[in-house]
Amino acid sequence: MKIESIALKNFKTFKDMEMKNLPSFCVIVGANGSGKSTIFSLFAFLRNALTGNINTALSTLGGSRGFQEVRSRESHGPIEIEIKFREKSTSPLITYTLKINENDGRAYVEREILQYRRGSGGQPWRFLDFSNGEGVAVTNEWERVQDQRELQRENQKLKSNDLLAVKGLSQFERFPAVIALSNLIENWHISDFHIARARPEQEAGYAEHLSREGENLSLVIEYIAKHHPDIFENILAAIKRRVPGITKVESKTTEEGRILLKFQDGAFQEPFLARYVSDGTIKMLAYLTLLYDPKPHPLLCVEEPENQLYPKLLQELAEEFRLYSNKGGQVFVSTHSPDFLNAARIEEVFWLEKHNGYTRIHRASDDEQIQAYMREGDQMGYLWKQGFFGEADPQ
Repeated sequence: MKIESIALKNFKTFKDMEMKNLPSFCVIVGANGSGKSTIFSLFAFLRNALTGNINTALSTLGGSRGFQEVRSRESHGPIEIEIKFREKSTSPLITYTLKINENDGRAYVEREILQYRRGSGGQPWRFLDFSNGEGVAVTNEWERVQDQRELQRENQKLKSNDLLAVKGLSQFERFPAVIALSNLIENWHISDFHIARARPEQEAGYAEHLSREGENLSLVIEYIAKHHPDIFENILAAIKRRVPGITKVESKTTEEGRILLKFQDGAFQEPFLARYVSDGTIKMLAYLTLLYDPKPHPLLCVEEPENQLYPKLLQELAEEFRLYSNKGGQVFVSTHSPDFLNAARIEEVFWLEKHNGYTRIHRASDDEQIQAYMREGDQMGYLWKQGFFGEADPQ
């Protein structure tokens, strides 16, 4: 599944923003406060809205002021979100549009539309269309329909006008386009890994996927080694290439029921515990565990992966992210590191900068001067340091 474009209006610092023709691997740079985390918070907001409702999602993102805090300052009208995506490269383009407004201090869904385009011309076929808690949805299998007149629609009414229509309809197999969208929103993952969270011993338990901050790393290593030994061998081979000397990684359960993460250095006979391993080794292992997940996330967002990593490793890490995206899991990375950016391609890079209090987004491949320097063999990180990315200062 791949997101092809994101458009936002009146959403936090983005008063009017569109990212088009998104690649599978997106690298976002910008000064602190420019809005890098806001892009990631969009997906968290949608997931909270899907599992709860619009008002709880707004409160989670904007605090007690909810809608007023999330809507761009000094702006009017609804918060607008539009996401265009495909299930597969051969699937039709699906567009999801969500408009959120407020009435008497309570937020509601002003409009929610899910539509898809068959071919390159003609009007899109509207699959779902709701306003203020009421609307219609197509119920037959749209992939088999050749004429829009064959679409079968049902009138639906939600329990509350602050619920997403896709929330209820995603429970039924007869709404495949809604299921595709909900799967994307529910299964996206953000990684904000913290070394200090991964080092301590863990209580014995069960975990299949790495958590946001990585505190369950030893549990996930244990799960993959036991249930997916071939993938674990790939992780071990990858870390051997990137961290010289490491020959073995394993999880051990103590008599007290705690999980230890142990490393073997080929130069020593006895293994040593995670608390004695360098920060870079732990973080590289965590990212490899995330990227070699047996069930990869359709969307992976990673904040500042360069922290605690030796600059020489950043280019290889960027290539691992790109390989993950090529296998079908789209990757968004925010970074402050010119070394990481040096590994990015021109079509993968976006930069953010503030203008009159709001954030604008630029694509490196749209800048003719950057294009010219890249053709001459320059690298993105060096161009960033030299000031070619406007006010997106890397310092």
